[in-house]
Amino acid sequence: MKKIKITCDRTADLPDEYLIQNDIETIPLYIILDDKTYRDGIDITPDDIFSYAERTGKLPKTAAASVQNYFDIFSKYESYDAVIHISLGGNFSSSYQNAYLASQEFHNVHVINSDNLSTGTGHIVMEAVHLVEQGMEVKSIVRTLTELVPRVEASFVIDTLDYLKMGGRCSAITAFSANLLNIKPCIEVINGKMDVGKKYRGRFEKSIEKYVVDRLKDRNDIVPDRIFITHSGCSEDTIKRVHELINQHQKFEEIIITKASCTISSHCGPNTLGILFKRI
Repeated sequence: MKKIKITCDRTADLPDEYLIQNDIETIPLYIILDDKTYRDGIDITPDDIFSYAERTGKLPKTAAASVQNYFDIFSKYESYDAVIHISLGGNFSSSYQNAYLASQEFHNVHVINSDNLSTGTGHIVMEAVHLVEQGMEVKSIVRTLTELVPRVEASFVIDTLDYLKMGGRCSAITAFSANLLNIKPCIEVINGKMDVGKKYRGRFEKSIEKYVVDRLKDRNDIVPDRIFITHSGCSEDTIKRVHELINQHQKFEEIIITKASCTISSHCGPNTLGILFKRI
């Protein structure tokens, strides 16, 4: 059997146990707070970012791993038949570009642009693991993963627009109006970019219920192997309710609950939740 190494950006938000079990090496992005640099998920947590934002009214800066960072990782596996790296979407960060540039120095490195974020990327990583286990040829794995990219459906509901405002992604007036009217927007990843979908009105918990039903009810185009519930610090009750609603409307073999990384959390803020799955 060929020796194939899978690597990914840490923003794939996969559980540590899964990463360890499948020997997946992750490359962290960087969080910059008051001129100090931290590695996402290693030196800093989302709660640290939320505390900083509440204290200062500012968001930290984020930075992609450098070309050198990727080069150093890939160089460890020069003796392998192949390295397959799954990157955070190219429109969200320069991570993909940097990984691709580094890969050009190696004959055995293949970089996949997930065109997604969080466990939207995670789906591609888990598919890569599955295909390697099946013994598929490297070229076929790369082709299959590339074909899967546009079929991953990722969306989140945001409790407050304050973090999007701090990050310059929406105006102060829009954020104020949304908070005043208790609007909870759904953010969708479409063609590798974030866009605003349906806007829910009311309490976050009720908005989440409507969102899950809207996403899953009467759908016959969903791959039933797995779905992620990915969140940034939502209550156990909210997560439990989402779990129940998923089971009511679709039958997945696996429901995986994960917490969003610092990079994702810093853009969306606390109390954000999404369900992410694949279409047929």
